[in-house]
Amino acid sequence: MKILSIKLLSICLVVLLGLSSCANDLDLFPTNEIQGDELFVSVEAYKQGLSTVYQNLSGFDGSGVYRYYWTLQESGTDEMASKWDGGQQTTQLIWSSDHNMSAERYREILYLVSLCNNFILEASPDVLQKRGFSEADKAEVEIYLSEVRFVRAYAYWMLLDLFGNPTFATEVTLANGDTPSQIKQGDLFEFIESELQDIELNMVEARSNEYGRADRAAVWSLLARLYLNAEIYSGEAHFTEAISYSKKVIDAGYALEQKHAWLMLGDNHLNTNEFIFTFNYDNEFGNPWRSTNVNILGPAGVPPSITGLTASWEGLRVRSEIPALFPSYDPSIDKRAVFWTDNQTLEIESLLNPRHGYSIYKFRNVDRNGVPILQKNTNNSASDVDFPVFRLAEIYFIYAEAVLRGGTGGDIAIALSYINRIRGRAYGDNPDSTLGNISLSDLTLDFILDERARELLWEGHRRTDLIRYNRFTTADYLWEWKGGVKSGTSVDSKYNLFPIPISDLLTNPNLKQNPGY
Repeated sequence: MKILSIKLLSICLVVLLGLSSCANDLDLFPTNEIQGDELFVSVEAYKQGLSTVYQNLSGFDGSGVYRYYWTLQESGTDEMASKWDGGQQTTQLIWSSDHNMSAERYREILYLVSLCNNFILEASPDVLQKRGFSEADKAEVEIYLSEVRFVRAYAYWMLLDLFGNPTFATEVTLANGDTPSQIKQGDLFEFIESELQDIELNMVEARSNEYGRADRAAVWSLLARLYLNAEIYSGEAHFTEAISYSKKVIDAGYALEQKHAWLMLGDNHLNTNEFIFTFNYDNEFGNPWRSTNVNILGPAGVPPSITGLTASWEGLRVRSEIPALFPSYDPSIDKRAVFWTDNQTLEIESLLNPRHGYSIYKFRNVDRNGVPILQKNTNNSASDVDFPVFRLAEIYFIYAEAVLRGGTGGDIAIALSYINRIRGRAYGDNPDSTLGNISLSDLTLDFILDERARELLWEGHRRTDLIRYNRFTTADYLWEWKGGVKSGTSVDSKYNLFPIPISDLLTNPNLKQNPGY
């Protein structure tokens, strides 16, 4: 099986229950109620605690932040129109300060942070010494500790990207029982940067950990992504650092898989050449509702014969601007143009009509031969498609964009070769193909933005990309129903960040609302 080889015994539930007392009020982070001396009695117990942290991030067991974080990254952009959103708020970029969808994500991510903080306390050197762990066992737990710190850094990156100035607490806050403070964007950027740099050498070497667990390359990938967006987060550009860390990943020996269609299939655990860090899903184990099910079943109109699962949930489409980025509306030229057009209109006259707007069938619960993955559950609609949090193609894009934006230490000719390898696979089912090649004069920042949309469609990048290019809220780029207008309109720049939840402002006097709300 392709899930983490971590036994999910009762300690996972005990940890979750022990931290759940304040789950409805996450600005008052959970106190350390768990009797660690009774729970964390062995290396296996710590590994089970590590599993709980990963599950809460990925949503493998029905909890977790992935699905709705992905929704926030996509549904307000040209890449998605959602019927479920009622044609209001998120989809149209017109939400208010009382925005429930983002408020729920805020609290869930903070809950994940609280789990990490508790684990970090329980895995500290002093605690391990007191509990009589051997030196070998201490070394093993130290690896788990570094992975949990990585997950916490990733969680804080999501908060940084979505909310800018969130609630902030560490294991020290938890140990002291302090009321969490609020942190500014620039300071949170520096915290994430320092955490990742501090754990880098303690992580398992690149491509050496269990599938689905973070390693050194995952740290480099998050740093590269962080640095690419640093000017938005901190006001200072770090494109040279983005080049440096993307090179570390590239030099670790990853390679593009041969076919783009293989990337989002039910047996995509085979894509270890390209995948750097993944959220793992297996229909036999765990609740599917916060997994890649939404990517498979959410698209309107796509039949079970294509998805490999049950009937479509009839909710999601793309805006007409996305198909326009491709040479055709089918994969006959660019194989990434996986648009479902049967009984669908190109343009969206009504956001509530699932027939308005093309769908996509990029995510399919079938294997490389097109055979549906056998369902071993009572739902009969559970996804086996793992989600690549980081994959090599994104790292190629980071390198190329950072070079074009003036970072040093890179090479424009090498950047071009990386982009042409991505396009070779898209046009010729082979990264070595020259069918999709562009010339150096074609390699511009605008081209990179469009190519990212083609390659990384529905992989949770679009909102961040458009903000980095100053096109998310401005009139520089309009799409259907942006700002609640069919032809699109600019919106207030406050929408570059989501609001701090009102309930959290009321319960924590240390918090202030984001500007404009």
